[in-house]
Amino acid sequence: MSNILLTKTPFLIRGWRIARISLHVLIGLTLATLVLPVANRNVRTAIIQWWCRRLLRCFNITLTISGALPGKDTHGVLFVANHISWVDIHAINSLLPVRFVAKLEVRNWPVFGYLVRKSGTIFINRTRQRDAARVVQIASNALKLRDNLCVFPEGTTTEGTQVLPFKSSLIQAAIDANTIVIPVAIRYAQPDGSLNLAAAYAGETTMVESMLAFIHMRSPTVHLHFCHPILAREMSRQALAELAHAEITQVLSPISPSNQQAPSLQTPDQEAVA
Repeated sequence: MSNILLTKTPFLIRGWRIARISLHVLIGLTLATLVLPVANRNVRTAIIQWWCRRLLRCFNITLTISGALPGKDTHGVLFVANHISWVDIHAINSLLPVRFVAKLEVRNWPVFGYLVRKSGTIFINRTRQRDAARVVQIASNALKLRDNLCVFPEGTTTEGTQVLPFKSSLIQAAIDANTIVIPVAIRYAQPDGSLNLAAAYAGETTMVESMLAFIHMRSPTVHLHFCHPILAREMSRQALAELAHAEITQVLSPISPSNQQAPSLQTPDQEAVA
């Protein structure tokens, strides 16, 4: 809680953010219900990217990037990332057209659960071991059809202080599709470069509590580092998972203000402007 209080926004700013977020979510629900089901791939991609970029602005979240950012013509790639918050999904989607593989519980997230369902998310029931084979087949077919996918192989969110061991089952999809894997290291930082633990959607934190935490922060920042591509066909899925884990861990550790600075892709939104 102290992490939040140190960066707490004034009451009027919080109210303004809530109003903007509420309106933007209503727009998203309308688009997801009426437009996405009938839109072609290019239109769907443009709508989802616009909506995610705008959502970050509504929360006044600054997105910074480093590393080898894939171009807009990137297709059929499996992105593998550590997982800290629901913001991870929107940050990645604001940059690239990506479908996510998410745990079944995400379907029940308030509002966002509906939106991710409509955006083409593939859900996996992690309580059933056999469900992984079904999802790998779906993911492999999607990659062959040139969809970009992203998985969070830790299987859960963390506070960002460590990267849990990667489960390798879903990474098999990249091998089956004979494509490449790009590890993505995600980090939420304070202005001084230290970890922003309040950004984590982990433990007993609810979605509403997590959203309110971001609303209370003056200028939250999410940083994405894109590691170099890995050819999936040259490795076993376990070796691939271990290499992706090592690449991400190397980027995130050691954590210090001096080695975690990155150029800003988006600047904090001017909150006096709609």
